[in-house]
Amino acid sequence: MKDVETLVEKGILVGVSLQKDEHFDYSMEELANLAEALNVEVVGMVTQNLDRVTPSHYVGTGKIEEIKAFFEEADANIVIFNDELSPSQIRNLESELACKVIDRTMLILDIFGRRAKTREAQLQVELAQLQYMLPRLVGLHASLSRQGGGTGGGFKNRGAGETKLELDRRKIEDQIAKIKRDLEIVKEQRETQRKQRRKNAIPVVSIVGYTNAGKSTIMNQLLAKIGQDEAKQVFEKDMLFATLETSVRHIELADNKSFLLTDTVGFVSKLPHHLVKAFRSTLEEARDADLLLHVVDVSNEEYRFMMDVTNDTLKAVGVEDVPTLYVYNKSDLANLEYPLVSGDNIWISAKEDVGLEELVQLIRKQVFADYKMCRMLIPYDQGAIVSYLNEHATILETAYEEEGTLLTLEVQEADYQKYECYVTK
Repeated sequence: MKDVETLVEKGILVGVSLQKDEHFDYSMEELANLAEALNVEVVGMVTQNLDRVTPSHYVGTGKIEEIKAFFEEADANIVIFNDELSPSQIRNLESELACKVIDRTMLILDIFGRRAKTREAQLQVELAQLQYMLPRLVGLHASLSRQGGGTGGGFKNRGAGETKLELDRRKIEDQIAKIKRDLEIVKEQRETQRKQRRKNAIPVVSIVGYTNAGKSTIMNQLLAKIGQDEAKQVFEKDMLFATLETSVRHIELADNKSFLLTDTVGFVSKLPHHLVKAFRSTLEEARDADLLLHVVDVSNEEYRFMMDVTNDTLKAVGVEDVPTLYVYNKSDLANLEYPLVSGDNIWISAKEDVGLEELVQLIRKQVFADYKMCRMLIPYDQGAIVSYLNEHATILETAYEEEGTLLTLEVQEADYQKYECYVTK
C-alpha cells in the first residue's frame, strides 16, 4: 500500500489582484511555493482583477463557475486562496464548490506547525492556529467531513484539523489562555538570558530577513570560519521556513573579541498577524541587538519588495533604530560583483564562502567601536588582572618593567574604566 505521506494533493490557486497590485504575480508564485512546501501539486491558477474583494465569496460570483469547471477538469481536490478568508467566505465557497477550501493563512500556519521543533515554537504556532480558528469554528465545522479523507492526506492541516475543531469555543479559549501563560514563562526566561548577556557586555548581532534568503547558511559559514564543531551548525535547506527556532551562537574572534550571533524566523508577504503576534517574543531578540544583519536574496527580482516586507514586520514588533548592515546574498546568481563593500551594504555569496571575511570586518567595526587602545602598567601582585586582560582584551605587546607588567592593549570601554587607574602614557 502506498505511504499516505507520499500521496500528493492537487490544488487550484485563486487570487485577486486589487487595484492592479504590482506584486500580485510574485505573491501568486509565492503561494505556489507555499503549497509545494506541503506536498500540494499545483494543477491550475485562477486570477481576477478587482477594485475590492467580493465580501460574500472573495472572488466575483461569475468566477465561481470558472473555478468549479477548472477544478473538475484538473481532477483537483483542494482550492487555495491567496488571502485570508473571512468565516462566511469559507462557508460560502465550500458550499458552492463542494470541496475543501483553505486560505494563505491556513497554509502558512500548517507549514509552521510542521517545522516547529522546540517547545516554544510549537506553543507559538498552536496559539496562532487557535486564534485563527476561533472566529471560524462554524464555517470550518462544515468541512470536517472533507478534512479527514479522500485527499490523500498531503495537506494534514495539523493543529487546525478534526481533533481541534471538535473542541467547543470555551475549551479553545481556555487552551489559548493556558498557552499564553506558558509562553509568558518562556518569555521571562528569555528576558533573564538577555539581561545576563547585557551584564556580560557581549555584543549581540541578530540576523533578519525574508524566508530562504540564506540566513542559516551565513550563520553556519561564520561558525565554520572560527572552527566551531558541526554540532553547533543550524539546519539549512533551500525551502521556505526551514528554521523557526531562534539559534544563539557565540562567535569568538582571533583577538579575544567575541559576539553573540542570533537568527530569527524568516518573513514572507502577508504573514498572518496572529503568527507575528505569537512570535513577538522571538522577534524581540532583534530589538535588543547591537547590530542587525538584514540578509537579502539579491538574485530574486522582487528583493526590494522582500526588504520592505521584512522592515515592515520588524517595525510591527517594535524593532526600530537598531544599526543595520544590508547583506546582499546570492550575488553569484544575480551576476553582480562580489565581494563588494559600500558603506553599510555588502554583496556576498554565502554558499561559495565569498565575502564572509569582509562581513566579519564590517561587524567588528560596528560592534567593537567602543574599544580603546592604551597602555596599562599592572603591579606584579595584581596577576589576576593581567590574566583577566589576557583573556578579555587584545594584547598587542607585553613588557616586564621594574614596577610591573606593561601591556599595550585594545580594551572594551567598560574594562578601560574599571582599570583606568593602571593606564600609563
